[in-house]
Amino acid sequence: MHPTGQDVKGVDLQAVEDAPTLLVDAGTDDLARIPPGMTDRYEAIRLFIRVARTRSFSEAARERGLSQPTVSRAIASLEKELGVALFARNPRAVTLTEAGADYFARVEVALNALDEANDAVRGSGMLRGNLRIGTPSSFGQKMLIPRLRAFMDAHPQLRVTLLLDDHRQDLIAQGIDVALRFGALEDSSAVARRLHAWPKIAAAAPSYISKAGVPQSPADLANFEVFCSPGTGGAGVTLRKDGQVFSVKVDCRVGVSTNEGRIAAAVAGMGIVISTSGSCSRELADGTLVRLLADWDLGEVELHAVYAVGRQAKPAARALTEFLLAELAGNPSAMRRDTEKGSAAKAGGYAVGAADGLERDIERNCADP
Repeated sequence: MHPTGQDVKGVDLQAVEDAPTLLVDAGTDDLARIPPGMTDRYEAIRLFIRVARTRSFSEAARERGLSQPTVSRAIASLEKELGVALFARNPRAVTLTEAGADYFARVEVALNALDEANDAVRGSGMLRGNLRIGTPSSFGQKMLIPRLRAFMDAHPQLRVTLLLDDHRQDLIAQGIDVALRFGALEDSSAVARRLHAWPKIAAAAPSYISKAGVPQSPADLANFEVFCSPGTGGAGVTLRKDGQVFSVKVDCRVGVSTNEGRIAAAVAGMGIVISTSGSCSRELADGTLVRLLADWDLGEVELHAVYAVGRQAKPAARALTEFLLAELAGNPSAMRRDTEKGSAAKAGGYAVGAADGLERDIERNCADP
């Protein structure tokens, strides 16, 4: 127990109101007050959460527009008040102590609940604050941003930060409220909600087909160049039809890390790409790619909204999820231009599957072959 009688593992919300102004060194010889809005333990705890997530005093300081000494002194003051060390500091890393990890888990839940309560009592259910969204760059640019205006018009007091990154993002370290992810989800403490799914297809350029031929059955794929993600080696492709299931080991001398790159390589006549029908809809429509094995089911790619802490997700994160669910259910292929020019087209004498309107923005970070 702290000398004041407060359980250091809990959160004394009354103390949040009563906490005195923190005095810190702002990088000069004089003591200076933390800037307006940073004057109580409530904000010091927010700083603590950002340091815990980023594992860096400097990074937390940059995010909040403060100096590193200001953040260090604020955390030190919080530690002194609680009577425990929250961080173990050394030149190479900043890590939570056992007490710090316990405190972090408790105060984050409490502050999320407090933020939601504040929004509720303000009336009208108006969303405020900043919503941090993580998404693959191509999907963010081509699918999310064109839809974002309507969402923000519905919530005029909300600010949004988009973190566009083709690598798997760390929700905790980067402070992401909701991440949009494709493909199989890794086992973790994260909670996910399925938003939509798009079918996968096999496709190749007419120039490649004229040279290598057309696979007539799933087993034939083993004799073709089929693009794989780097490091997957001989990946497997599973195809289904009428109760039959075939798993075929495929390989390619060229490994390409992004879905867009694999489609570009297929257009260049380098092999067969397995992607979603939406990702290569433009190429299917203009005939630069031709759909293969069209009567076989190659599975699908799912889109999920992922939260680091499920039931404590921000109201704004839940609102965005509901918005995207409605948008994708109502018109999953809207891209501000019409790519559907009929149910099929012909290119070089081979059938091309119908475009579903999405461009190559589905699987940028999905590791399929």
